[in-house]
Amino acid sequence: LLLLGMGQRTTLLLTPYISLGRWIKFEEKVEDGGERWSVPHVPALPLHSLFQLRTCLQEGMMLLDLDATSFKEIIDKMLSGQPEEAELQPTLRERLAALLLLQPRHQPTKSLLQLLAELSLSPCRGKAKGRSESGAQLSKTPLREQLTNRFRKKVPRGAEAAHVAVGEVEFLEQPFTAFIRLRRGVSLGSLAEVALPSRFLFILLGPPKVKAYHEVGRAMATLLTDELFQRIARQAEHREDLITGMEEFLDELIVLPPGKWDPSARIPPLSCLPSQHRRTAVDLPDQQPHGNGDMAAAGNRASPGHLRSGEELERTGRLFGGLLRDIRRKAPWYGSDFSDALHPQCLSAVLYIYLATVTNAITFGGMLGDATSNMQGVLESFLGTAFAGFVFCLFSGQPLTILSSTGPVLVFERLLFSFSQDHSLDYLEFRLWIGLWVAFFGVVLVATEASHLVRYFTRFTEEGFCALISLIFIYDSLKKMLSLADAFPINWQYRLDNVTSYSCTCNLSSPGEPKQLSAGNDTSLPLSLPPVTPVGLSRTQCLDRGGHLLGTSYQYVPDVTLLSFLLFWGTFLSCTALKHFRSSCYFPAGVRKVVSDFAVILAILVSCAIDAALGLETPKLLVPSELKPTNPARGWIIFPFGANPWWFCLVSAVPAVLVTILIFMDQQITAVILNRREYKLQKGAGFHLDLLCVSLLMVVTSVTGLPWYVSATVISLAHMESLRKESSTSAPGEHPEFLGIREQRLTGLAVFVLMGVSVFMAPVLKHIPMPVLYGVFLHMGVAALNSIQLMDRVRLLLMPAKHQPDLSYLRHVPLRRVHLYTIIQLLCLALLWVLKSTMAAIVFPVM
Repeated sequence: LLLLGMGQRTTLLLTPYISLGRWIKFEEKVEDGGERWSVPHVPALPLHSLFQLRTCLQEGMMLLDLDATSFKEIIDKMLSGQPEEAELQPTLRERLAALLLLQPRHQPTKSLLQLLAELSLSPCRGKAKGRSESGAQLSKTPLREQLTNRFRKKVPRGAEAAHVAVGEVEFLEQPFTAFIRLRRGVSLGSLAEVALPSRFLFILLGPPKVKAYHEVGRAMATLLTDELFQRIARQAEHREDLITGMEEFLDELIVLPPGKWDPSARIPPLSCLPSQHRRTAVDLPDQQPHGNGDMAAAGNRASPGHLRSGEELERTGRLFGGLLRDIRRKAPWYGSDFSDALHPQCLSAVLYIYLATVTNAITFGGMLGDATSNMQGVLESFLGTAFAGFVFCLFSGQPLTILSSTGPVLVFERLLFSFSQDHSLDYLEFRLWIGLWVAFFGVVLVATEASHLVRYFTRFTEEGFCALISLIFIYDSLKKMLSLADAFPINWQYRLDNVTSYSCTCNLSSPGEPKQLSAGNDTSLPLSLPPVTPVGLSRTQCLDRGGHLLGTSYQYVPDVTLLSFLLFWGTFLSCTALKHFRSSCYFPAGVRKVVSDFAVILAILVSCAIDAALGLETPKLLVPSELKPTNPARGWIIFPFGANPWWFCLVSAVPAVLVTILIFMDQQITAVILNRREYKLQKGAGFHLDLLCVSLLMVVTSVTGLPWYVSATVISLAHMESLRKESSTSAPGEHPEFLGIREQRLTGLAVFVLMGVSVFMAPVLKHIPMPVLYGVFLHMGVAALNSIQLMDRVRLLLMPAKHQPDLSYLRHVPLRRVHLYTIIQLLCLALLWVLKSTMAAIVFPVM
């Protein structure tokens, strides 16, 4: 068996003359027939084999820190270093040395394509073909199959090998045992399955009457995969140290009763291995539990730019002290923020987030246009998103944040426009002064280091806010899709002639030629009245009388709604399935990763191909060639005085306080969520710097009449998830290790440059069906909602206790208390939703 390991950890594989098994962290056996490795599983050992192994270590030969450069030299020193009472006869030593120096036969690790090729080329070839011939001597240099073995990519960098050779030998009368630790890792030629430096050897050979050799070898291999025993084996100076390490292993051993468990069953590896911190004898770095966004509980960080114990949010007591500290912390990383983006993963992230941002700009732009009589529309939404996002990604402290219009800001804009209309005020001028006051208050908050209050945000606040924003995404996407049923209702007995029964009217007036509509009793109706469609007037009758159809349904197609919903749900399910495909068992990991990264892109392309044949609703992106505002009654620069009384510049400070609270909470809660410790960010946060950037951008967007922008929680979380880094090598049966987020500025900058270019890309973007964009919207909302613990606890409300998962907090908190906490959260979330949807929404920021 051969042992492999990562750095200080050493794991092993058994390598006798015919390979039977291998270990990195879990056991793999050669199945019957010797042609495939088993699935990785947790090794299960007979207790008696461990006691026999302890006897072997107590009585057998032990060589620690042996200096040797080849396997032959190791064998010679081992046989010549025997004590007199156990020394073998010269003939036995020669036969034993010759046996140990034979070339082992390893189970080859081949891809499916290689196996199919061999099967097609030579289906009757012998099983032993390609293996070392019987009686061949061990090669002093690695063989070609060792260097090209596919298993090599599973071996972490810095790994060392150990070899456990066990077996029955007829010419021995007593068992021969040896445990050898080399002073340094040495390449032992063709001994191992893959070419690696070797550190440990365990040899157990004996007469056939003893039947437990194989199980003792498995016990030794399993023991060397234990992290605590590994360290003891590396540091042991005497035999007693090794025995002590094994005694500690036995002290923590768990025995399964034979009547309750089948020893032949293979236990699958856990998806998340428990921490070894509590059972290691040597000092290990402190491992604090992941925080819930509580930056005050952040642990010590060793990398440059990291501060200790939540120092990012500690007050300095000086004006702009936190801002200056943010700048000093982020400045050393600025160059790497661009160089770290040179990775193919960033391309998929740019395309994914660009589509999400386009969807958000179109949707919120349309809703802003409806709420403000097109004082702000889709064009303003595109331009504002491109400008504000680009500036923020260039200068902010956390460039992974994506700025966008948000639901709470939209609620306030709608209320502000209604108030202006009711009191005959100029909406944009009133809004300009509110924006200037908000920018002033934001700078004051930065100067006084108000962001330190973020440390008091708890999981309760974070989850409530994230759930609210996610529900807004889900609700808006479903609402937009359901609105199609009005313009294109599903009619199972559709007749084109009855289109006037839907959202369509018959206008009998034609330009320049007044006409009258006869109502059947020769009474003429003057055309100065609003056009009326008499009951029963069909499409044909309308056209025969020289009229024309008006309304949203005059080009009605009976299957548009049905097919739009198919595209909507198809896009959502495709995105979800392709994202889950990453953790499936099909295809190599590299293929799964590429498909997962480009999941949304693939779904969009398929949907666009379908739309080409159906002609469904597409974005209304007809941009004027001169880039004029959507509403011709306004310009690109808003003047502060003229339309409203002068004293409104002072009165605007009152609603500005509410907007400041809204912007502060929206920005900082999103920042807390993105800077959680579980994301393993290395370059630190920038709470004060981010708030300053958002405040200064309020000045520009208010003066130009563009929408206000703040951190978008759902899109920012999607941005973070698309930049996850995972280990490229992992042990068989072990999930890839999460390494952190690819922190850089280039993806955000590229997204917002594309947003600016999109203003001139209407001929291309119009081919993307709106149901597809709403499907992406729904996917982001559901993904963000499923990422919070609240949803896990909501599921617990619907589960009987015996079916509930073994969650850590259920072990320490009574179930009724968990349910009470969840219900309170849901009630507060419902209160926020109701408040947002009523006339009392003006106090929503305070709530």
